[in-house]
Order: sequence, then structure tokens, then C-alpha cells
Amino acid sequence: MQSLAVFIDTLISIFIWILLIQVIMSWLISFRIVNMSNQFVRMVYDVTYRLTEPLLRPIRRILPHLGGIDVSPIILILLIQLLRNLLFEYVF
Repeated sequence: MQSLAVFIDTLISIFIWILLIQVIMSWLISFRIVNMSNQFVRMVYDVTYRLTEPLLRPIRRILPHLGGIDVSPIILILLIQLLRNLLFEYVF
């Protein structure tokens, strides 16, 4: 059971990194530091968007509009950390 918990923890860590990459990429694109006409940039952004958007979309629907600030990734990371802590609390 511990090995399954470690595997799930590893997947959670990878997902958090993907989420952080997606947030940073969206900032770089919106500030025009990185150009979307570059095929590699477009591919990385598309993959990270497709992996994170299904979990971010319900959070965005619930949250009120805060201007140009998107706090849904922060809330998702907090929820994922809560699930991670619950996993280790009940497995170990």
C-alpha cells in the first residue's frame, strides 16, 4: 500500500509542476516574452493546457471574476496538497 501512495504522490508532484509550467507559460505569452508562432512553445503550451484545464475550469466557474488575476491554479494546488496530506495521513 505504501508503494501505491508513493506512486500517487509522484503523480501529484508531476501534475503540480505541469500546472506551474502552464501558469508561467501563460504569463510569458501574455507579456509577449515568448512568441506563440514558435512551434515548440505552442506544443508545450497546448499540452500543459490540455492537462490542466479540465481541473481548472470548474474552479474558474465557482470563483468570482477578479479582474485580470486568475487564482484558480493557486486554489487547485492547495486542494491537491490537501489530498496529498490526507493520502499520507490515512496510508501511514
